[in-house]
Amino acid sequence: MDQTPKILIYTDGSALGNPGPGGYGIVMKTNDGKFEKRFSKGFRLTTNNRMELLAVIDALKKLRQKDIPVEIYSDSKYVVDAINQKWLNKWRIQRFAKTKNPDLWKAFLEKSKDIPYNIFWVKGHNNHPENEICDKLAVKAAKENATNIDIGYEKSQEKPDTLF
Repeated sequence: MDQTPKILIYTDGSALGNPGPGGYGIVMKTNDGKFEKRFSKGFRLTTNNRMELLAVIDALKKLRQKDIPVEIYSDSKYVVDAINQKWLNKWRIQRFAKTKNPDLWKAFLEKSKDIPYNIFWVKGHNNHPENEICDKLAVKAAKENATNIDIGYEKSQEKPDTLF
């Protein structure tokens, strides 16, 4: 068994309607099993993809040590493929023109730049223990605690002021 210290991050996002109230769930733990923490947060209006990505960003923000290898597990093909298939690199070169959620992708790039990480896709709703926990946390946050404002989403939906 690999004894190299690692931080394992599991994430899931949810939106009740797309857009609608949303939330995310995070499970963070060490690979030696000594530490585990769970987090969730709800938003009044957002999308599922934003919650999937925001979960990863907020998990990275919570890291106190940036030099320990991190493994991120997400059931979001949108997030995992954007990173692993190098779509994100292309979007960055194109300055995020015509890219959805550019505010979050820029935040991800900023938070991940000094962290040694790998990201892996896990099939959702497939009895993966940590993914199931994250799903429950995300749905509960969307249903019961959807009070935060996803500023990036809500600003993107604003209509410009016009006189007519």
